[in-house]
Amino acid sequence: MTDLDLLETFLEIYRGGSLTSAAARRGLTQPAVSGQLAKLESQLGTRLFARGGRGVTPTPRADDLARRIGQHLDQLRTALDPETTLDGTVRIGGAAEFMTARGLPALAPLTRGGLRLDVTFGLADDLLRALGTARLDVVLSSVRPQTGFTATPFTDEEFVLVGPPLLARTVDRDLLRTDPERALEHLPLVAYDATLPILRRYWRSEFGRRPRNTVAVTVPDLRAVLAAVVAGAGVSALPRYLADPAVAAGSVEQLHHPEVPPLNTLYVVTKGATTAETDAVVEHLRSRDWGAL
Repeated sequence: MTDLDLLETFLEIYRGGSLTSAAARRGLTQPAVSGQLAKLESQLGTRLFARGGRGVTPTPRADDLARRIGQHLDQLRTALDPETTLDGTVRIGGAAEFMTARGLPALAPLTRGGLRLDVTFGLADDLLRALGTARLDVVLSSVRPQTGFTATPFTDEEFVLVGPPLLARTVDRDLLRTDPERALEHLPLVAYDATLPILRRYWRSEFGRRPRNTVAVTVPDLRAVLAAVVAGAGVSALPRYLADPAVAAGSVEQLHHPEVPPLNTLYVVTKGATTAETDAVVEHLRSRDWGAL
């Protein structure tokens, strides 16, 4: 049976991206952390991290282990800790769309205990820079940061390709089954920005290449992307938490049904020493059952 201490150390290495940050978080020396990692890898019979000059990179086995044990260890830690009065402000940053639809509703219960939230919207890279210069305390990021931060996966966004019913009826259903990229290539796109970040990820994941479709609208807000799709401007790939209500209402249809939907992992990120209030936010997000996003 694997020692819980080994799993705790593994999680801190995984979340922080380095043995040094894990040692600081665990109150251990770096050789002790290295020894615990080596023992766990020996017990599991596999390497969990690839070592590099800028920290460690998790292997697929480490990603799987972190997903399976992270929430349970966090809940156990919370249950064993004495209750703490939350009397402070946490400056938290995240994407406007996610924070509005899911993040703030999830964090609202903490405010009933006295916690105050100061929320900043922005792009992941900008928010991480603000965290690095201590202008934010916590960032909910769609980008895993480099070493120097503590990053914990807390949920996955699932992307769905949707379009208005009028455009959906122009898709050849037989061709969609045999060659979905060709079946969809005539459809205009509604994109978040000129680099097509979400659409590019969807097309590469499902079709092995970036989309060749015409871009009809570019707008830097996923809620506006959805509004343009509903209005008939084109089709787009959106997080399920935004698309599902429109699908249920019949204002858009899901155009493509992959066996494994494209996913994007979201991380809750901190840097350096944390407060009880910051820890409460992080643990609340880690332990929450987010369901399908």
